[in-house]
Amino acid sequence: MKRTRPFIEKIDARTTRKDRSRQAILGAYVQLVNETRRQPTALQIAERAGCSLRLIFQHFADLPSLTVAAAFVAYTEGRARADAAKLDGDRQTRISTHLERRARNCEAWLPLWRVGFGLKDQSTELLQLGLLVRKATLDRLSEMYAPELTSLAAVDRRRLLIALEAILDYESWGRLRDEHGLSVEQAVQHWVAIVDRMLPPTPATMRTAPRRLADAGESAMPTIHDPLSSGGDVPLAF
Repeated sequence: MKRTRPFIEKIDARTTRKDRSRQAILGAYVQLVNETRRQPTALQIAERAGCSLRLIFQHFADLPSLTVAAAFVAYTEGRARADAAKLDGDRQTRISTHLERRARNCEAWLPLWRVGFGLKDQSTELLQLGLLVRKATLDRLSEMYAPELTSLAAVDRRRLLIALEAILDYESWGRLRDEHGLSVEQAVQHWVAIVDRMLPPTPATMRTAPRRLADAGESAMPTIHDPLSSGGDVPLAF
């Protein structure tokens, strides 16, 4: 019995070190993807994380597995922030706030999305995670624009949701930013105008008074701490 506590503490210390090294590898991977816009090599990751190649493959079977782990962190954190943000404002408040958050998410995670999409044929997990992200986006659209969508027949509602999801896709954001050269603010305004035009009129019985974000204790651009980064906060939301 005398050995129990020291033995448990020793296991806890090993677990903590293991978690720290895993987080360092994930952080290095995300940083390199954001900097280079491509899949880094294992050697680059090891050099950035300050660890051995062997340690990387002790934590992850291969580089696609590392990509899956990083993408899953982005997905779960994005869902947590989106689920926590319940908006009951009027039409324009809901549209602008939702799309500002969506834009910040796309801006932060577009490089990782592209790398993961390029590896989807090598990993069924990446393919499944991509489907989960799209489903989460559709669910969020249904929630945000429920007042407008309820006026549509089921088939028309589904068609509109599919169209909105395509317009608000990561690659759509990438085209606005990279190919059309729009700033973040300009790209958000572009999205706001399109979504506003695509949505049917808000039923008079469902219109609510605008809720000021400051009154609700929220900021217009909410952020959540990113444990993978070397510091700072990354805005995340679907």
